[in-house]
Amino acid sequence: MATNIMNTGDNYGGGTIFYVDSTGQHGLVAAKADMLGHSAGETEGSFTWDDAKTACQNLVAGGFSDWFLPDKEQLSQLYLKKSVVGGFPSGLIHYWSSSEVSEEGAWCGYLHDGDQSMDLKSNAMRVRAVRAF
Repeated sequence: MATNIMNTGDNYGGGTIFYVDSTGQHGLVAAKADMLGHSAGETEGSFTWDDAKTACQNLVAGGFSDWFLPDKEQLSQLYLKKSVVGGFPSGLIHYWSSSEVSEEGAWCGYLHDGDQSMDLKSNAMRVRAVRAF
């Protein structure tokens, strides 16, 4: 019985594949767009870290409800394949990861150059949900 080999850039599982493991059977899918909504008092698309995690957990897109906020390494993989995923605004835009540094801080990344840094969880940033397959 033949198995389907998945490739980066394929539309699958409610989004776009941005990472595939060596078997070609498992990987990560990014939502087709940044998260809609916002934290209280923030502009559209801007979430505090806690609200970012909750928004991803509550997302239902493409018939799937198992979305999550990517960790630091997954965010790096997303940066490497941002051109195939698409839909990212230009400029110095921060994206949250789920990787915590402390009770007050977590890792975020810039998808324009791949740099990552720690920031306060109370600050607002963009969010791109992911899911595993």
